[in-house]
Amino acid sequence: MKLNKFELETVEFLRRPAAIRQKCDRLFNLACENKLRYFRVDLSQLDKAANYVIDTTRQQYPDFNIPFHSRWRHFEAGNLPRIAELDAALTEFSPVEQAKIKFDLAIVSVLLDAGAGADWQYCEPETGQIYRRSEGLAIASFRMFCQGVFSSNPDFPFSADARGLSQLKLETLAAGFQVSGNNPLVGLTGRLELLQRLGKAICQHRLLFGSENPRPGNLVQYLLYSRISGIKSVNASEVFNAVLIGFEKIWPGRYAIGGVNLGDVWRHSALRGKNLGDEFVPFHKLSQWLTYSLLEPLQELGLAIARLDDLTGLPEYRNGGLCLDIGLLRAKDATIFEQSYLPGSEVIVEWRSLTVILLDKIAAAMREKLDLSATQLPLVKILQGGTWAAGRKIAAELRVGGVSPIRIESDGTVF
Repeated sequence: MKLNKFELETVEFLRRPAAIRQKCDRLFNLACENKLRYFRVDLSQLDKAANYVIDTTRQQYPDFNIPFHSRWRHFEAGNLPRIAELDAALTEFSPVEQAKIKFDLAIVSVLLDAGAGADWQYCEPETGQIYRRSEGLAIASFRMFCQGVFSSNPDFPFSADARGLSQLKLETLAAGFQVSGNNPLVGLTGRLELLQRLGKAICQHRLLFGSENPRPGNLVQYLLYSRISGIKSVNASEVFNAVLIGFEKIWPGRYAIGGVNLGDVWRHSALRGKNLGDEFVPFHKLSQWLTYSLLEPLQELGLAIARLDDLTGLPEYRNGGLCLDIGLLRAKDATIFEQSYLPGSEVIVEWRSLTVILLDKIAAAMREKLDLSATQLPLVKILQGGTWAAGRKIAAELRVGGVSPIRIESDGTVF
């Protein structure tokens, strides 16, 4: 289906990181004027929030040598050198092929990284260690990847290819995650369907993913070949745009314009207007998390990453929980904590929108306190140091099991 001019412009706009900030900022300004239905903003708590995140960061990274917030951090949970283990297994491959393998791993693992629920855990057979939540999902997917679960070629297990993904069975994924009646994983079917759709989607973008043996990791080749000769850098938003276009068709049951699936984009009635897409608020959380997780393999190939702060903070329940728990956000009615919500509900859309802008404000306050520039302390490091860890820490202090302050009904493809 061919889009008309206005549809095309709207879709292209909603895919830009700048659109995320612009739409979220409109809701933030309404919150500051106390014109939103569910939340108000209390910026008097900004100093407290910045200090809390700085203290959390110092506990993890005393020298402030902070890595990127990415899936690669979770692979090293328990301070075990799993990435070094992978690198040792890949020495026979060229640097470009190693990057493709790491893209395959990161993409599959990120797409499996939605909220696991409080009752699930993973016991790593290789170490006997037990992990939960994001770390558990990461290590389980890491082990599955190394065993060739996502590859259709038994002679090349270190891969995720179109056939291996599209033909993946629920029983295989359940076994890899050690799911049982006593060990339930939230959204297991949704995760499977997401990977199956990924297998089909990469066959539809030959330029991005190749034609002979389509695989997510071939995105490395596309990004390298799209460089102008001699250019040794890539904009973070360029990687993000390739992710959005390449994986457009994998998201389930979302809003669309002219038949184009918008992905992690939702409506808010306060933004309703006369123009197409006025009421839409884009977040693209998993796509941005995925982009952040693809940057390090590119750096290993010698590419510098430019314009890191074009991307936004991640509007999920750890960062959003920090904003609520520290008092930057105040619920207008305490009864919102008594029920659960779908991702498209206005409670969740407000919460996520305000979180995006508050993360920028926390970042700015931290840089001022530490006398560091955005280049020295980009948002991707603040998230790692950082707001995500601080959100988990304060949740553990306030609620049994460190659960989210607001309950979300996740289908395994948003959070």
